[in-house]
This record gives sequence, structure tokens and C-alpha cells, in this order.
Amino acid sequence: MRTSLSPVISAHGFGGQADLPIPLGLAISGSVAALVLSFAVLLMAWRSPRYASPAGRPAPRWLDRVAASPASMVVLRSAGVVGFVYTVVVALWGKPDLTNPFFGIFFCWLWVGVPIASFFFGPVWRALNPMRTITAGLTRLSGGDPREGMFDYPERLGYWPAALGLFAFVWQELVSSDPTDMGGLRLWCAVYIGVMLIGGLLFGHRWFARADPFEVYSTLVAHLSVWARKDGRLVIRSPLANLATVPMHAGLVGVVGVLFGSTAFDSFKESNPWVRMIQVAPITGYTIDNLGLILFCCAAGGLLALAAMLTPSTGIPRPRLPRFFAHTVTPIIAAYILAHYLTFTIDTGIQTLARASDPFGKGWNILGTAGFNSNYWFSYHPTLLASLKVVAVVIGHVTAAAAAHDRSLEVLPRRLHLVGQLPILIVQVVFTAGGLYLLFSS
Repeated sequence: MRTSLSPVISAHGFGGQADLPIPLGLAISGSVAALVLSFAVLLMAWRSPRYASPAGRPAPRWLDRVAASPASMVVLRSAGVVGFVYTVVVALWGKPDLTNPFFGIFFCWLWVGVPIASFFFGPVWRALNPMRTITAGLTRLSGGDPREGMFDYPERLGYWPAALGLFAFVWQELVSSDPTDMGGLRLWCAVYIGVMLIGGLLFGHRWFARADPFEVYSTLVAHLSVWARKDGRLVIRSPLANLATVPMHAGLVGVVGVLFGSTAFDSFKESNPWVRMIQVAPITGYTIDNLGLILFCCAAGGLLALAAMLTPSTGIPRPRLPRFFAHTVTPIIAAYILAHYLTFTIDTGIQTLARASDPFGKGWNILGTAGFNSNYWFSYHPTLLASLKVVAVVIGHVTAAAAAHDRSLEVLPRRLHLVGQLPILIVQVVFTAGGLYLLFSS
């Protein structure tokens, strides 16, 4: 990540290719071999779909009561609104430099922290989302139903508004000529708030579930948690079972394409090959970065869509098949969140918590956290960090292979259970090899 909230650290500057305990080529070869071996084992041991209708084990009743209680909802909604008001205040009246906690809240806590929390606790942003709370209050004041809104949400839009919003965020982070310009970030947030409030008033809660980029991202990663609701009851089930329940709406391929493709682009854009290309290209580096981001996102989504449409099916139209397999990229996305942003999340997250106690540079300590300071532990253990990255990526890709295998058994004719999965396997091999190379390309 190019955005750094301190002059002495970068988002992912530790644990590069030189710190791998084995050569990069061997790491890539071993990871691809692990993926192919896993696929072979799945073919032999997993011969019928297991998650077409996942159930789950009921969670303890006390936990279900607490999670579903109106009091819990009020606490979470209130926390979201308080956090929103605080962020608006520091964005408008805080110091216009990188000591302002607004930058850490926006780039670290919201973009990285919320998905990580969702992995452990479920759809965190849906519970906190201040836009939901504000629109619900405005709708109730006018006598309407905040769940329904004024109009039905067009099904053909699906997740495409969220995909566009996610692309707008990664563009601001990775391509904007000055990603930490306070004026530019204020404008981005103002547009986001306006679009979300208007959409929520028009289409109700379904707008946020389909169009809010942060809620869609959080909810997608939350499908890898063990928590779910079935028939109104909190249940515990395996992440693979949860993952199989991702709604297959239009635009889902766009969402995963932006998330995976932008992370891959972020990994590669500081590499020597990319820098050399910018130096000799006849067009500006800004133009190349724009084209590169678009290319990486389109390539990630396009390869998945092509492989899915090459997969034989039992009566499912080929243009719809990519939706059936798009959820299988989620474990890969989650793995790259950990591999790509681990040091950034820890170091910048702690810095932001410290600065949040003194948002105006007055020497305050309103949260009691002003003395917090990161020790940059991973900077002194780069080999361990590089090893953790490889392990995370391999686990993510193997989990994705299992999810793709289960969905393949659901849609493929029985006679094609082996050959029919080859397009998806080939794309996953490309993602594994390419992802590791880009992650350690520096």
C-alpha cells in the first residue's frame, strides 16, 4: 500500500522476496503443488456436494439472546454513529496532516480492520453502519419503513454499485496523485455519504446490502466466519458451509475482481519491473497506474468468469455461471488481506489509536491511549513475516479449491466431475503462482 501514516514505515515494507527462507521459485512451485495435490485428494474423498443446503449447530441460547437483543443492536448502532460523528469532526477540524487520526480511521480501521473483524465475528459493518442508522431515523420520522424504502431495488443492479464504490476507494488509495490530500478524502467521503443516504432512503436496507462498498466487503469476508443465522437462530457452522451461502447476485464477480485485482496491483506497483516500465514509457506514470489498476481488476474478474463459463453445467445458462463460482475467491482475498496488510494493520492501527486521543494536537488524552506506540516487531523478524505470508496464501488457495470443488459437484453433470473442474483449477493455479510472485516481487 502506498499510503503510509508515518515517515518511518510503509504499509507492507517488511518480509519481501529476500526474506523468504527458500527461493521464490521454490515457494511458488511448492504452493502450486499443494493446490494440485489438494484438488486430487478432493476428487477422491469428496464426491458429492456437502454445502448445497448448509445447516449448522445451534449456538448457545444465551449467546443467541444477547446477539439478537434490541439492547445489543442499540449499543452497536450507537457506537457506529459516535464513531461516525468523531470521524467527521476530526476530518473537518483536525490538523491537515498525517498526524490526524482520520487517515488511519479511513485507510486502516475501516478498509482493513473491519474485514478482519468480520472474519472473526461476522458482518461487523452491517451491525455498525451509521448510514443504516441515519436513514432508518429519517425514514421513521417521515412515517416510512426503513427496511423497504420508497422503491424496489432493481435486481439487475445487484452488487455493481458496491463494485464501483470499491473501485473508487482503491483508486483513491493507489492511483490518486495525492491519496493523503485532506481535501480529496473529504470529497470522497462526502460523495460516499450522500450516495448512501439517498440510496438508503429510496431503496431501504437492501441498498446497503448490495451497494455499500464497505458493507458488501465486510459481509463477504464474514462468510468465512463460523457465525450465521438460519431461520432466525444463531448457528455455528464451518466456514466452507457459510461461504456457500453467499448470495449469487449480479456484480459479485465485479466485487471479487476489484478486491483481488487491486491487491495484486498494489503488490506489484512498487516492484522494480513496474518502476522501470514507468521510467521508459512514452506516457505518464499516472496514466500507467490508472491503466494498470483497471487491467488487474478486469483480469482477476475476467479469468474467473471465463473459467466458470467453460465449466459444463446442468441447465444453468453460461452467462450466469460466474456468479456460482465467484464466492470461491473469498478465501484468497482474505489470505491476501493478512499477507499484504499485516504489518500495516498492526503498526498503523496502534498509531491511529494513540492519535485518536489527541485529534487536534492539543496534548489531550481523551481515550487514555496517547501513550500507545508500536514496537514494529515484524520489522525485526522479516523471515517470519515472509513465511506467514506464504502460509496464509497457501491456506487461502487450498480453501478456495475446496469451495470451488463443492460448487462444481453441485452444477456439473456426474460424468464430467473430473474434466469439468479443470478450467477452475487452471485459473486457481494462475492465481496462486501469480499472487505469490506479485506479493514478493520487490
